[in-house]
Amino acid sequence: MRVTRLPRDPGPAGWNRILPPPDPPDLLRDAITADWLIVGAGFAGLAAAHRLAQLAPGDRIVVLDAVRVGDGPAGRNSGFMIDLPHDLTSDDYGGAVSADVAQTADNRRGIALAGEMAETYGLDPEAFAMTGKINAAATARGDAHNRSYARHLTAMGEAHSHLDAAQMLDLTGTRYYRGGLFTPGSATIQPALFVRGVARGLRSNRIALHELSPVIALERKGVWVATTPRGRVSAPRVVLAVNGHLNSFGHMAGRLMHVMTYASMTRALDPSETARLGGAARWGVTPADPMGTTVRRVSGHGGDRIVVRNRFTFDPSMEVSDRRLSRICRAHDAAFAARFPMLDGVQMQHRWGGRLCLSRNNVQVVREIEPGLFAACCQNGLGTAKGTLAGALAAELALGIDSPALTRARQADMPRRLPPAPVARIGATAHIRLAERRAGDEL
Repeated sequence: MRVTRLPRDPGPAGWNRILPPPDPPDLLRDAITADWLIVGAGFAGLAAAHRLAQLAPGDRIVVLDAVRVGDGPAGRNSGFMIDLPHDLTSDDYGGAVSADVAQTADNRRGIALAGEMAETYGLDPEAFAMTGKINAAATARGDAHNRSYARHLTAMGEAHSHLDAAQMLDLTGTRYYRGGLFTPGSATIQPALFVRGVARGLRSNRIALHELSPVIALERKGVWVATTPRGRVSAPRVVLAVNGHLNSFGHMAGRLMHVMTYASMTRALDPSETARLGGAARWGVTPADPMGTTVRRVSGHGGDRIVVRNRFTFDPSMEVSDRRLSRICRAHDAAFAARFPMLDGVQMQHRWGGRLCLSRNNVQVVREIEPGLFAACCQNGLGTAKGTLAGALAAELALGIDSPALTRARQADMPRRLPPAPVARIGATAHIRLAERRAGDEL
């Protein structure tokens, strides 16, 4: 199979740019053999490599990525590893109780695996921390979403607590929020610091990881042979950990929705600005309305900064123009100004977009799609936790190791087919725009 598209991510990945420069990349320049080939060094690919190193310690494992670790989608998310149901197509993130209980168990296994990797590879505490999560409400409608979600959590038997406006002010330094809903089971990460640290740890465990080495062809010649611009890997078993780019490898055509979301990060705040802001040095909130604005304040590598994330676009090509990125990031400036008037004059330093892959029926693709070819894809907007678990499950599937989570993944339906392309584009775009208008000041 010829790979029809290679990753193109708009804007620099801010999380990666505020870290020290990485070591020079190790490009694949030879024809090599391996027991396992993993394509993709994001959350899924790194988790698959970690799990294979545990379960098949004598095997030779090779990981290929088209870009630098931390520059792809894994380094472009908001940095929440969310344990609870987080359906972006719903009003309040929830779904059917029984399905959400099972999904929560799976998400927690993904988070636990990420925590294990952070400990195993000695990552900085900034890279991974169990902090819980707050859904922040700026409007009466957002508060109603939170209360609806709280009732759903009660039905699930999940702990939660409400924060009032004063508590939100103490935390964030802004009067923008009228309340919040806290749940304790999520982690927050510095995503680029996390994936770069795991990649470094895997290399120290004798796993070969070649960056800037995109797979441009994949064919079966007794074993699988992956061709890159300068080299080739032959392996009997391959894990595709490429999320929506599974389509680019010729699989799940017409079944995956490609969505882009966008973020901006300020320059480092100076001491007078942090004093005017007040609040805690590190915090993060997701919006009570799924279409709203996610905000994080980070302090550590790269200084004290604010990150805002909002807006979605439906992009079957998996590419967006610089012009679109610039237009959408003006909405980030408006969201920032509304929340932080005390920081008037603070400019955004980094702006970027990141790819999501969704299915209409909210299912992942964790399965053997051809003999010896395994997929850990379609993370439905929760790539940190779901992607980590998907990579581990693909490794376990390939080794014949069963678990309740793998059973659920194997028994999941196929992603539901999309309408014809023009209908899908018009319908998805109209749905997103209507949902964003309804979000109002949650944006």
